[in-house]
Amino acid sequence: MPVEERTAPPDELDVLVIGAGFSGLYALYRLREMGRRVHLIDDAPDVGGVWFWNRYPGARCDIESVDYCYSFSDEIVQDWTWAERYPAQPEILRYLNFVADRLDLRRDASFRTRVESLTYDEAADRWVAVTDQGDQVIAGFVIMATGQLSKTQPPEIEGLEDFGGELYHTGQWPREGVDIAEKLVGVIGTGSSGVQVIPQLAKGAGHLYVFQRTAHYAIPANNKPLDPAFVADLKSRFGEYREQARHTPGGTHRVIGTQAASDVDPEAVREVFEGHWERGGPDILASYTDLRTDEAAAELAGDFVREKIRGLVEDPGTAEKLCPKGYPFGSKRLVLEIGYYDTFNRDNVTLVDVKADPISRITPNGVRTTDAEYPLDVLVLATGYDALTGALFEMDIKGVGGLTLREAWADGPQTYLGVATHGFPNMFFVAGAGSPSVLSNVVISIEQHVEWITDYIEYMRKNGRHRSEAGLEEQRAWVAEVNEIASHTLFFKGNSWYVGANVPGKPRVFSLYLGGVGRYRDICDEVAADGYRGFETT
Repeated sequence: MPVEERTAPPDELDVLVIGAGFSGLYALYRLREMGRRVHLIDDAPDVGGVWFWNRYPGARCDIESVDYCYSFSDEIVQDWTWAERYPAQPEILRYLNFVADRLDLRRDASFRTRVESLTYDEAADRWVAVTDQGDQVIAGFVIMATGQLSKTQPPEIEGLEDFGGELYHTGQWPREGVDIAEKLVGVIGTGSSGVQVIPQLAKGAGHLYVFQRTAHYAIPANNKPLDPAFVADLKSRFGEYREQARHTPGGTHRVIGTQAASDVDPEAVREVFEGHWERGGPDILASYTDLRTDEAAAELAGDFVREKIRGLVEDPGTAEKLCPKGYPFGSKRLVLEIGYYDTFNRDNVTLVDVKADPISRITPNGVRTTDAEYPLDVLVLATGYDALTGALFEMDIKGVGGLTLREAWADGPQTYLGVATHGFPNMFFVAGAGSPSVLSNVVISIEQHVEWITDYIEYMRKNGRHRSEAGLEEQRAWVAEVNEIASHTLFFKGNSWYVGANVPGKPRVFSLYLGGVGRYRDICDEVAADGYRGFETT
């Protein structure tokens, strides 16, 4: 249950943690166990981070539940039991509340509190945080646990503010829910959120209009209840299971192919794809080594999925509109679906291709395209997020010399190892730009980052250091390495949030480390073993 009364943060801290999702909760717990004066701030009424706000019908994680969880506490592992293969938002939120209760984390947290500014005091080597509640907090270190997909990105469509019906963004869904019974409902966006929410809205709406600009590749989730025998066996060996995942490319137990699709008989390739389609899940993307680097190989997977869509959707014209075209398979986020394509066989669902017939404006009564107008009672924006940097730029962050983070990152995020940035001493980022982040099982990446950052803070304390800043040359070298690895992939051929294409004016850069979770962990461990090489400390 949400915390009813706000707790004001202390005036002075060793470490301020911003964000109460997976990252912030673990950082708070670990620093408290180390004896640091630590406090957490979040603008939500309670814990959960992105899973507090993403309450839209159908919201679900696309990492399996037994991987998308903490591993630092065997007690938590043993006492919590997941219900489904892919956990839905209510179950994930219950899990985070369970963890917060078990570890008594709320007593060191201020909810309903937004950090509006962070200013580095060079004379004192301290950060000064000011909140919307009038608090001023001075902290030696700041950990940004603000999430990668937490700042919603409404579309820039003329007239949006004029809409006279009910308007919702999937990332800020009302806690009390939305009554759509027998109403005319429109959804703009068919990415991951859209693919999840559309089948659920179709069940209750009088009529549902889906406004699609770009069709996405969606693979069956094949979600199902977890077998109790499987869960019991996994709990008995969870430490070993998790350790294996830490050293894989994606931080999961995904089956990774060792052959290139271009070197294999096409019928054999199709047989492998069929097996992945039946099992469900995103493993198809890892079935061959060249699916993310060779467009011809990616097209084999693309053709396979398009054929499946044509077999699932009864109306040939609608099926063709739902077939992704113009970008390689895997160059955008691969989406998992539960009943998505079947939804378009319903009589109360209409697909509107707004690439062929663009939206000209939102009117008080609905959506107007070049050729038609669609009256609506409810309009749902499933238009995603300002990824990686959006939540950070919402705060006025000023580092050395008054330089703002927005200015420092004008050409895209600049980090060393993804954990720190030059010009902003004693500030650390969890699972953000420059790290494996959202291209991995993000909870494994979060645990690794939190442990590395908190170990570094403890190392500094023990060695009498109080100021740490990422070296500029080391930062440039790391950004170059991130870019170099990405340049050999197909990601730049897809206009996705991976490259900032969903936010007007955002630099088109790929800011995620594609070298793999295991390799990244090794690099971070090597830096730590070498006295935290690349950081300038005093």
